[in-house]
Amino acid sequence: MLPARSPSGADGEAAPNSPSAASTSAPPVVAARSLIGTAWLRIRRSRIALAALAVVVLMILFAVLAPLLTAIEGQDAYTTSTSPDVLDDYGTPGLPLPYYRYPSGDHWLGLEPGLGRDIFARMAHGAQVSLIIALLATVVSVVLGTVLGAAAGYFGGKVDMVISRVMDLFLAFPHLLLVLSLTPILQSRLGDTALGDGSLLPIASLVIILGFFGWAYLARVVRGQVLSIREQEFVEAARAYGASHRSIILKQIVPNVMGVVLVYATMMIPTNITAEAALSFLGVGVKDPTPSWGQMLNAAQQGHWYLTDPWFLAVPAGALVITVLAFNLLGDAVRDALDPKSSRG
Repeated sequence: MLPARSPSGADGEAAPNSPSAASTSAPPVVAARSLIGTAWLRIRRSRIALAALAVVVLMILFAVLAPLLTAIEGQDAYTTSTSPDVLDDYGTPGLPLPYYRYPSGDHWLGLEPGLGRDIFARMAHGAQVSLIIALLATVVSVVLGTVLGAAAGYFGGKVDMVISRVMDLFLAFPHLLLVLSLTPILQSRLGDTALGDGSLLPIASLVIILGFFGWAYLARVVRGQVLSIREQEFVEAARAYGASHRSIILKQIVPNVMGVVLVYATMMIPTNITAEAALSFLGVGVKDPTPSWGQMLNAAQQGHWYLTDPWFLAVPAGALVITVLAFNLLGDAVRDALDPKSSRG
């Protein structure tokens, strides 16, 4: 009498149709990654992107922690030191004496010429002013560009025609000349409001000017994206279920263009930082005594102090170049990471 065969087969291995065989032969389940998760994975693989991100984070912390850092140093951004013990009265009047000209334990980046204010404190608070203006102006541009571009692409017809012509008008104007001419006018108008003549007046005016004239390019890009998205099945399904136009735009269309918007925002921040510095350097932006990197460049140039010692020009210029370069490199990395045609990751 033959022995009964076990379900596992003659050799003791699992039968092909047994549960154990099915479990071992099933392919591993790969967890799906979101667009942001995929982008972050690609950014992590780039040393340049990580270095740029680290610099951006450090600059943001430098600005946010400006009051704490200056308190640790024991200085502030507004106190002047014009005594003969600090500033030269003979060889080069107004130039800090050697001990106060360069970094020391009392003044981490030395004192600026003319008024003898602490350079580190003014750099820290200047970073705060520059980043606040750049971030808020970017938010204004992104909101206007996304909403108007989505409305133009979704509704089409006369709405699209009107918004597109306004876009063309904004893109046709010479941006720098327009900002230079309108900023003093806006500041004089805002002077009659609650802002008065305080330090918030130039900041508010620059946010409005830079934000209001920076939305047109993003709106055009978003419009082009929405023209194709509005014909997709999920948008048609939302219409069939009776969703309102507002609900479709905010819940169905805008989330699908956020990749483009995020890339534009990361590229717009360094543009606004440069614009603020340029306007402050030209005397129509942030004005003394409010700290600003552009205003510090202006002070070094007006007094010709950079001819005597390049240090006073190198500190704000170096910080500006490093910050803008880091934001640009990070923006390039975000653009590449969010590119759906990329084969990486």
